[in-house]
Amino acid sequence: MQRLVKSSLILLSVLLLVSACSPKPVDTQPTPAPEPTAPIVETPPDTNQPVQYPYQAPLTGLGSQERLDSKRPIMVMINNAPQARPQTGLNKADMIYEVMAEGEMTRFLTIFQSQKPEVIGPVRSIRPYFIQLGIGFDAVLVHAGGSQDALETLARSDYSHLDEIPNGRYFWRESFRKKPHNLYTKPELLDQAMKDKGMRSTAQVPHFAFLPADAVTQEGEPATQVDITFHSLNKAAFTYDAEQKKYMRFTAGKPHVDLSDNKQLAATNLLVISTKHRVLDKEGRLQVDVVGPGDGYLFQQGKVRKIKWKRSNGVIRAYEDATLTQEAGLLPGNTWVEILPSTPGLSQSLKFH
Repeated sequence: MQRLVKSSLILLSVLLLVSACSPKPVDTQPTPAPEPTAPIVETPPDTNQPVQYPYQAPLTGLGSQERLDSKRPIMVMINNAPQARPQTGLNKADMIYEVMAEGEMTRFLTIFQSQKPEVIGPVRSIRPYFIQLGIGFDAVLVHAGGSQDALETLARSDYSHLDEIPNGRYFWRESFRKKPHNLYTKPELLDQAMKDKGMRSTAQVPHFAFLPADAVTQEGEPATQVDITFHSLNKAAFTYDAEQKKYMRFTAGKPHVDLSDNKQLAATNLLVISTKHRVLDKEGRLQVDVVGPGDGYLFQQGKVRKIKWKRSNGVIRAYEDATLTQEAGLLPGNTWVEILPSTPGLSQSLKFH
């Protein structure tokens, strides 16, 4: 009996050992493949969307990355004699005033604030009515000498100005033109002059009424060609370019370009006004009314409407109504102001169609 039990136990041990050493059955079900990772797709920026700027330039109404409300403007007197053309830096001016000087020629009063040209010139002398316009912007007045009345006005005032005659280190003369049509400066030198002379860099900058960027001029009659006669020897014109939405400048029948890039000068807003001019002396120096009120025309987007103007809060402004209470909106962009003599008047000096 004991042998039987012992034999049974030995047989059971053998069976268990054989079972342990036998290979396990293979799972014939395939392992599912891992799902592919979705690719990361970066959406490119929509280049058709307008760039959003945090600030607005006070003299152009255009967007700006920096706050310019208190940045002091620079006003530079620019020569417009035939020997001085083409000028340099006009394409970067926020506003340009074209006014008669003696000799039947005009000069440009150029206001720089939101942009900096590399070079500005040729620089010429100043007159009292240019001072009057410039101080309305609280600008630093940059010039090369001036009429006796203008220099006396500057001497007895605290207006910030930079005259080349005693401050030649901030200017230079180019060899490709003859004196006095070859005097130039640049913003870096003007900034240095302001620091050297302790001029403040902040100002009470005037603001204008600007329309929205997508505004479309509805009122007015068509005016794509504007012809201006300051004198029989001094004529200018502006032709509207619908693609650029600007009035392209011509002088003496030719495109008026900037020497810096050889591109034609242009205006988003073109304001033409009539003012009283009076000859003061045998040299032909003038007294020009820049206070008003008076008549004028505002050209925008190929259309024109009649306006009234007056100097208000320091600057010439256009008004929609005879009571001078509703300021005409400007389109965002630069502005040219053409100041014509009231004699013979706009009916003779200004033609448009």
